[in-house]
Amino acid sequence: MSVARVTEITSASSKNFEDAIEKGISRSNKTLRNLTGAWVKSQKVVVEKGKIVEFRVTLKVTFILEK
Repeated sequence: MSVARVTEITSASSKNFEDAIEKGISRSNKTLRNLTGAWVKSQKVVVEKGKIVEFRVTLKVTFILEK
């Protein structure tokens, strides 16, 4: 029987939401072993002078704990 853990992370990109998600998953994979999935909890943009300058996502990342 496996036991999984879910942790919440926030990632940002100046390009788009997809890039922010990819950066978050890539970075999580460097620290967490046995990464199995993630879902986007929320999306947010940062606006300066009427322009979007940053895309932010909050992800719930799932990974399997080792024995």
